[in-house]
Amino acid sequence: MLKGGEEKMTNGKGDNKPVKKFQAGGISAALWENKASLKDGRQIETLSVTIDRRYKDSDGSWQSSGSLKLNDLPKAILVLSKAYEYMAAPEHDNVEDTGIYA
Repeated sequence: MLKGGEEKMTNGKGDNKPVKKFQAGGISAALWENKASLKDGRQIETLSVTIDRRYKDSDGSWQSSGSLKLNDLPKAILVLSKAYEYMAAPEHDNVEDTGIYA
């Protein structure tokens, strides 16, 4: 377990990669599978989402940030809406979606 009682986010296969990722320009939302123990001892799996903005710094190196600017908000709304649709759909394994938007 990590600090704060959180478990490491994985894709369910033991490696640290998202289950699904949605992207619009430099904004992306990644879905992570998390395992948790309930008070009665049962193990459950849940999905969580992280949002990320990629940009080039003054040296031309790619950087990441969780901070969004005004022009990032429509893209963030789009990828978060897609993430919500995926997470809420019982048949999310059958969704035909590339996850990349203009």
